[in-house]
Amino acid sequence: MFTGIIEELGRVRSIEHRGQNARIVIEAHTVTDDTKQGDSIAVNGVCLTALDIKPGSFCADLAPDTWERTSLSRIHEGALVNLELPMKADGRFGGHIVQGHVDATGELTALDELADGNWWLKLRVPADLDRYLVHKGSIAIDGISLTIATLGNAIVGVTIIPHTYANTTLGFAKPGSRLNVEVDVLAKHVEKLLTGSAGPRPSHP
Repeated sequence: MFTGIIEELGRVRSIEHRGQNARIVIEAHTVTDDTKQGDSIAVNGVCLTALDIKPGSFCADLAPDTWERTSLSRIHEGALVNLELPMKADGRFGGHIVQGHVDATGELTALDELADGNWWLKLRVPADLDRYLVHKGSIAIDGISLTIATLGNAIVGVTIIPHTYANTTLGFAKPGSRLNVEVDVLAKHVEKLLTGSAGPRPSHP
């Protein structure tokens, strides 16, 4: 389990396709200090298994569903990615419950500068996810735990504080970018308790 508090910006060193799978090599220096073979690392909010860990880098294999459903299919060599290690049992719960199971990608429609170094981000999300989103609720965007400030017509609005803007990939995002979206899993559990079933994850747009 993750909390959506980004620990490091990594950089994509290479992407290699192996049949239906893809292997990604990421340069990283902080998260690799406390990671062993087979551990999980969230990359832009996608839970991946760390392999071939070396000082300064690790690899991860991407299955076809991960490649098709997430924004990792759009990254390129040299791109920056958000990295987070799983929460420790005795650690602080700084964000919200993030599983690293991306539901879909959303389209960044605006990223406007506000006063005092803050930014206003607007993201168009698939209509199928709307029922899991509430005002002042939590959402993970590219693995970052954020609070929904406005919601309407499938557009989510959130405020990005200066620290988040400077220390995550959001500082490099442009309108039209596809960003990974994971809704609050607690909303899915509530839906299943009330209706007997939880809706399927939306297909990759």
